[in-house]
Amino acid sequence: MSTAYVIVTIAAAAAALIASGVDVFRAQWVRDNMRRYGIPDWTLYPLAVIKAAGALGLLVGLAIPPLGLAAAICLVLYFLGAIITIIRAGGYRDLGYPMPYLGLAAASLALFVAS
Repeated sequence: MSTAYVIVTIAAAAAALIASGVDVFRAQWVRDNMRRYGIPDWTLYPLAVIKAAGALGLLVGLAIPPLGLAAAICLVLYFLGAIITIIRAGGYRDLGYPMPYLGLAAASLALFVAS
């Protein structure tokens, strides 16, 4: 396990936990964006749980590698889904929000595969 993998994975987990916290606290800007994308407010909590589970999976994956691999794949798919949802809704100016999270999750996955 490389140092880069550990650092990027911890950063990806922290970012996913922060994104999850934003959903839990139901920030007004997040609710406004979700409505523009056609997604109901009630989905914020389930989406927060998915992100938090992915973050915890990344961290546990440092000790149990198959779990980290699964978590990284799931977070990449989650944030790809977020990008697709934004594009379908025409919210192109909001694409910058999920991109860093996708980048960190993808980097964690790539470093796992490379190691």
